[in-house]
Amino acid sequence: MLLCSVQKNKTVFLRHRLIGSACLMLCGIAIAGVANASPLTLPNPLTFSTGLLGKIDVQGIASGMAFYQDNPQGSPGTLGAKREGTDITNGMVIIQKENGPIQFDIQAGAYSFPTLAASIPSASRSTSEFGALPVAYLKIVPSSNFSVEIGQLPTLIGVEDGFTYQNINIERGLLWDMEPIISRGIQFNASAGPLSASLSLNDGYFSNRYTVMSGSLSYAINGSNTLGLYADGALGKSRTTSNDSAYSSYGNESQIYGVDYEYSSGPWVIEPYFQYMHTPKSTHLGIPHAFDNYGGALLADYSFTQTISLGARAEYLEVGGKTGEGLNAIASSLTDLPADSHAWSITLTPTYQSGGFFARAELSYVAASCPKGDGFSGANGTNTTQLRGMVETGFMF
Repeated sequence: MLLCSVQKNKTVFLRHRLIGSACLMLCGIAIAGVANASPLTLPNPLTFSTGLLGKIDVQGIASGMAFYQDNPQGSPGTLGAKREGTDITNGMVIIQKENGPIQFDIQAGAYSFPTLAASIPSASRSTSEFGALPVAYLKIVPSSNFSVEIGQLPTLIGVEDGFTYQNINIERGLLWDMEPIISRGIQFNASAGPLSASLSLNDGYFSNRYTVMSGSLSYAINGSNTLGLYADGALGKSRTTSNDSAYSSYGNESQIYGVDYEYSSGPWVIEPYFQYMHTPKSTHLGIPHAFDNYGGALLADYSFTQTISLGARAEYLEVGGKTGEGLNAIASSLTDLPADSHAWSITLTPTYQSGGFFARAELSYVAASCPKGDGFSGANGTNTTQLRGMVETGFMF
């Protein structure tokens, strides 16, 4: 996070491991827990008949952002080190086949992952993490209540999605920063009445080592209320090394558990969730002691009209470990905060959408507390807060 001098190892993300596959399976492991909410709606797709493949749907989004921040954090010359700047947030084409026993989903283009208090990455840097084809999978659908997905898949973990247009806020939050974003693997989805579940064997934080199991379970209490559980972790020893392609080798060693709840009725969407992450001691990764991170968040969106809405998010994150245990760089790689620290944030995002055009503004504030001597960003290395303003606008089709 902006506030601590200990920088993230690679980018703005991280991920986790499970206390054991048995726990995960008993947990129910399901696909998307509670449905992620966004005030932005993609227009109806363009549909093409392709003969052998049948009907193909095509959608797209082109958007950019401008920002201003105090106490910037980032390497000199990078986008994140600037007080103000502009960049692409989405230059995506989405191609889907959503009918028949063989389906697929492809998302191609450029994108960025702006995250609260972390150094703002350029679109070129974000795109380099997963390439110009971040999502690409084949879906086999033998029945209406069962399917199998194989390929490069969005994570099952957490409440917020990866791309900006999928979320209530432009920037992702403190808890999202600990989660995997996209993993390669195989995923099984099933539903029965109000229950839906998914179980995935994957490479976690894009490590190319298929030793992570993740999943979630959701229960639709009624038309307005849904409860979800999710979990993620390595099966046995992950065998991840610091030389792997994973954007967080420590995340691949960790375990994540979460519970979320969504209320959606009329103009309101309200979604609280709690998340816990355990990182065990690991000699081969240089983690000298086990430590835990945990936090909670409340997301909400209120639609004033069919075109205007206001999104909000409040969060708190606690990072474990003790000063002097050699955990600062490891904790920062997972949370952007050193060991034995905490942070809270609040974000407001008014949104306007008319047809395919949208525009939204955002004001976020983050405050962090770190052990004395760890230092913070800013000219004197003592700042503990960051205020950031951002606008995003573009077109969807």
